[in-house]
Amino acid sequence: MSDNHPEDHTGPIKTPSQLLMTVGLSFIAPVFIIIGLVYFVTTQNKPSAGADNSGQAVAARLQKVGTVEIRDANRELKSGEEVYKAQCTACHSVGAAGAPKFADAGAWGARIKTGYESLLNSALKGKGAMGAQGGGDFEDLEIGRAVVYMANAAGAKFAEPKKPEAAK
Repeated sequence: MSDNHPEDHTGPIKTPSQLLMTVGLSFIAPVFIIIGLVYFVTTQNKPSAGADNSGQAVAARLQKVGTVEIRDANRELKSGEEVYKAQCTACHSVGAAGAPKFADAGAWGARIKTGYESLLNSALKGKGAMGAQGGGDFEDLEIGRAVVYMANAAGAKFAEPKKPEAAK
C-alpha cells in the first residue's frame, strides 16, 4: 500500500486558473518592467553629440592637436648677457631656490670646476629647482652663451661659444 496522500504535496497554486494567471504574469510583468526602464533611460534630457553649437563649444571641438613653430634660422643670436637678462636673472640675481647668485665666486667655484659642458648640460636639462632651459625661447647656443656669461662673471675663463659656420 502506498502512503501518498494528495494533501502532502500541495503548493500555493491549487487551481488551473491560478496556474494560468501565474504563468501570464511571469511573462507580462518583465515586459512592462523593460518598457519602463527603456522609457526612463531615453527620456532624460541628454544633449546629443554636436548639439551645442555655441562659439566656445565649436572652438573646443576644433582645437589644435599640436603646433608647428617656424623660427628664422638666420636671425641674429642673442648674447649671453641678453639671454641672462631675459631668462636667468629672476633666480640668479637673488639666489632663489638655491641658484648661485650672479658674480658670487664662492657659490660658482665648485660648479665652474665641473667645466663648461657640465654647466651647459645642467642648464639645458635642468637641475634641482631649475627647469630645463633647452627647447624654449632660446637656442642651445644662446643658453650656452648665458652660462659662459654667468660663470665668467664669477671668475671662470670660458670662451663664448660661436655659431658654427654653414657648410658650403
